[in-house]
This record gives sequence, structure tokens and C-alpha cells, in this order.
Amino acid sequence: MRTKFIICFVFLVSVFIIVRENKFISKVSDRVFTKPRTLPEAGGHWMNVRENGSIMTVSYPSEPLHRYFSQKPENMHKPGKGELPASRSNGRKHILLLATTRTGSSFVGELFNQQGANMFYLFEPLWHVEQAINLAGVRTNYTVLSTAYREVLRQLLLCDFSLLESFMKPQPQDHVAAFLFCREFSQSLCEKPVCTPYVKKVVEHFHCRKRRCAPLNLTLTSQYCLQTQHTAIKSVRVQKLETLRPLVEDPRLDIRFIQLVRDPRAMLASRMVAFPSKYKNWKIWAKTSTIPDDDNNYEIRKLKGNCDNIRMSAETGLERPAWLHGRYMLIRYEDVAQFPMRKAAEIYQFTGIPFHSRVKDWILKNTHSSSKFNRIYSTKKNSSQQMDKWRITMSFELAQVVQKVCGPAMTLFGYKFIENEATLRNLSTSLTEERTFL
Repeated sequence: MRTKFIICFVFLVSVFIIVRENKFISKVSDRVFTKPRTLPEAGGHWMNVRENGSIMTVSYPSEPLHRYFSQKPENMHKPGKGELPASRSNGRKHILLLATTRTGSSFVGELFNQQGANMFYLFEPLWHVEQAINLAGVRTNYTVLSTAYREVLRQLLLCDFSLLESFMKPQPQDHVAAFLFCREFSQSLCEKPVCTPYVKKVVEHFHCRKRRCAPLNLTLTSQYCLQTQHTAIKSVRVQKLETLRPLVEDPRLDIRFIQLVRDPRAMLASRMVAFPSKYKNWKIWAKTSTIPDDDNNYEIRKLKGNCDNIRMSAETGLERPAWLHGRYMLIRYEDVAQFPMRKAAEIYQFTGIPFHSRVKDWILKNTHSSSKFNRIYSTKKNSSQQMDKWRITMSFELAQVVQKVCGPAMTLFGYKFIENEATLRNLSTSLTEERTFL
């Protein structure tokens, strides 16, 4: 039943939202579904007629979800003349750190996590959405998936966990979750009052590391979130910035997007170490120097698609369209690694949030670490040494492949191309151009 619920929930609810915003999806959905009836009461059923005429009955989600998805945008409160939206008038900022895997996003996320009690920080909450869809074996298109991501982010930025709950497995009981991905990376989830007294014989995955807490009470978490001054979320799963435009247009949010990028050659080298099973073909090619000269190779197409998505999002942001005015910042991992304090100050200036001394102390402590403790997923590293480590380990042949498929992204972000192995190994020569992204 849970699998059926997830499948139906992702498709029906996401398509319901898309129909309001996208005429193309609306035309497609008209062929699959009949005109939706008025939504039932919570705990009821939603009936649709399949194309073949058979009836499909879907149990509708719990009351919080029903209330949320039955509320049309035109029914939401809109500010009157001279009136600021509620969240924008009280100074609350909503921050989304967007990146891809192995770009240093965990480190940059800590710049918000270390801010203290005035910042509610979440680490990769969209992991649950991705896993739920994968476990259900759902074949979905990018538009539906990105809509699900966006709507979960919207609720979380507003301190509402009800939609995320529907994707979590095991399902939270009475809004108490024994499994929240990487809870230990969020101070907000491991401090009082969210950290309630530890319960013996209750196993919690990703439990808090510094203190023993009971499984996460999401109702209490939501209440605490509303008491904080700002909200920040780190995610590596949003592929295109354009899909998040409705968040900017939501009067309840005062949102800032920070896009973190890294040299694609360094990203690939890091992923080969962090995810050896997923990148085993690349590891074999590196050892044998037999890289397929075929743009249709799945692994190469995947790398190209990743680079293209990063580039297109950055192009959208750097074009400074009216809807993104003052709400987009591009930063490079290499700049953060070289000048962590300066870049952190720039980030906080962009967000309009005071740069707390706690964050400064954390930066000083965590950017000059002995290499002996530099673990793959650690944020405690010698940042300047870490930046060019890939140039020692990556083969010149692999670097050439990345340059071929990710060339447009490298050019946009100011990463220098190499023509020979000597340049690759010469660490005294920087491969990052001096560049200001205004």
C-alpha cells in the first residue's frame, strides 16, 4: 500500500500542481485524466478514470497535505498596496544553497549551520523524495520530479514538514521520525528543544553525534523552526534554477539562491573516490587509458548532462532576469578554498544576515586541518591543499574527456584548459582564472 501511495502521490499531486502553471503539461494530463473533481476531505479518496475507462481509486494524504494542495495560489494572502508580504516584513531570510555532489557544498553549508540559534539549517532533505521515487520504481519525467522537489522545499522553508513526511520511509508515526537523512549535520535538529530526552532501545539512523536525542519529533521541529530568524537548506538535487521561480513569486518567502560550482575535472576526480561503485568504469578507463571516443557512451552523456545543467542554471542567474534581481549569487569552490573568510563575508553580505563570530571561529578551526584527518566526507580540511589534490591523482586522458564535454561550463566559470600533462601536474600554475561574478 505504501508503494502504491508513493506512486500515486508523486504523479497525481505533482501533475495537479503543474496543470496550474504549465500549459504543455496541462494538455498532456487532459489525455490521461478526466477533469479533477473537488478534492475530498482528509482521509477520503480521489477517483480518476484511466484512458481505458477503468476506475483508479487513490487514498488521499493526511490533513496537512490536503489543506496545502487544495489551496490555490490565488487564494493565498497577497499583500495590499503599501503592505509587504509577512515573511519579508519581519526580516526572515530563506536561503537555498544549490550545488552538485563533490563541490564542497557540505563545507559551505556549514557557514549557515554554524550561525547558531538564529538559523534553522537542513542538510539534503530532498534525499527522501529521491529515494521514495526510486524505491517505488516510478518512471517519471524531469518536470514532475522537479515540481516535487520544489514543493517540498517550499514547505520546509516555511517550517512545514508534512509534505516531506509523506516521502519518508519508514513513515513517521505521530510525526515522530526514526529516520531523517543526515540529521547529525544539522545543529538545529540536535539542540534543545528539538533534542528531546534519549529513549533507550530505540534505534535512530543518522542520530545526533554530540548528544543523545530521542527520534525527531517533526511537530516540535516545526515549532522551533518558526521561532528562529532565518532558514537555510543545502541541496545537490535541484538541476535547474528556473524550476524554482515560483518560490521567488511566493509572497511568504524572501528567498536567496547561492549556486556553488567547481572545476568539473575536480568534481569527477572526487566522485571517483567517494563513489567507487558508481564510477567504476571511469576508474577502469583511467588505469587502462582506453577511454571510449564516443559521445553516446552513457557515462560520458551523464557527465555532459550534469555540466550542461550547472551551466544553464548559472547562465540564468548571471543574466539577472527581473524575477531574480538581488536574489542570486554564484560562488566557486576554488575561491572559497583559497579565501574562506573573505568569501564567507561576501555570502553573508549577500544574504543580509549578520556574519556571526561563531562562524568566523569555525572557519579558522576547520580550514587549517592536518591532512591526516582529511576524510572523504569531512568538512575539516586544509582547504587550500584540498583544492588542487585532484591534479595529482587524475590522469591527463580523463582530464581531456572532461574538457571536451564540459568545455562550455569551464569557460563560463573561468577554469583554464590544459594541453599537456606537465601543466596538469604543475601546481604552481593555477587553473582558475581571476573572475568576479556580479
